[in-house]
Amino acid sequence: MPSLKHPAPEEEAAANLSVCVAALYKFAPLNDCVGIQEDLIKLCRAQGVKGTLILAREGINGTVAGSDEAMGQVLSHIRQLPGCADVEVKFSRAQSPPFHRMKVRIKREIVTMGEPNINPLVNAGHYVPPQDWNALISEPGTILIDTRNDYEVAVGSFAGAINPQTRTFREFPTWFRAERDRLLGEGTPPKVAMFCTGGIRCEKSTAFLAAEGLDEVYHLQGGILKYLETIPPEQSLWEGECFVFDQRVAVGHGLGLGKHGLCHACRRPVSEADRLSPLFEDGVSCPTCHSERTDEQRAGYRERQRQQNLAGERGEEHIGAVLVSQHQQD
Repeated sequence: MPSLKHPAPEEEAAANLSVCVAALYKFAPLNDCVGIQEDLIKLCRAQGVKGTLILAREGINGTVAGSDEAMGQVLSHIRQLPGCADVEVKFSRAQSPPFHRMKVRIKREIVTMGEPNINPLVNAGHYVPPQDWNALISEPGTILIDTRNDYEVAVGSFAGAINPQTRTFREFPTWFRAERDRLLGEGTPPKVAMFCTGGIRCEKSTAFLAAEGLDEVYHLQGGILKYLETIPPEQSLWEGECFVFDQRVAVGHGLGLGKHGLCHACRRPVSEADRLSPLFEDGVSCPTCHSERTDEQRAGYRERQRQQNLAGERGEEHIGAVLVSQHQQD
């Protein structure tokens, strides 16, 4: 069984984090998604593993959490799936389970771009390990693009990165085609470096740019999570925190727990400053979504929050405590 020890240097603190969290993905030809779904849900439930896994004919994607032993069993099973022996996994740790239930879903894509002819198995861009990333993005003329959604970029990003201000990953192709001439200019196209949370959106976005005729396309291997895990803070070009799709909300260098919370009305991250705003009400609204909701909707959220608080006082889990799911990376 592979070691699941979190590599953060704070050994004493890490010893208190009993839950192993694994963010994983792999582009691989999976033809029997229904059979794989049945086996995975049975195994995960038997092992007490919770989270979300997405299956499609193009591969597997998701984040799951459980004990070290349970995660070893689940990951061993996943590595036996066709083409998944070297599945990309980023480990981190948590004090308590970051998910309330286990879901295995079948979709058309493991991360939704909506471009049916894109195949990362054939034409993904050049992988750049975290140790070489700083040098690449510091090269004069290199275009650095954050492929994540706007609410993720607001939590943190690399200095100088372009924010496409997309609400979903489906909007990325349209954004690039509209901005292509402005970004690339005339003559020999510059190097384009792209990054995302765990690497999956980068693989698709670089494959998309390759299909659009670009050769010098690069992406951060293992994504931001691998970079924050690997690169010491004093050498890092990352600014802020990294939004993650579970109850931790955001992580920082060493994948330690960040300071952002979550608005349970709109599922967007909220900063410490946001929580001081008069428009913030726990479980009801935040400065971002307050104008998007009616008084009637906020009243409903307020009642839901009251019920959740009562359940918490009784030591129970309220059905309304729904978390951000991995599939919302779309």
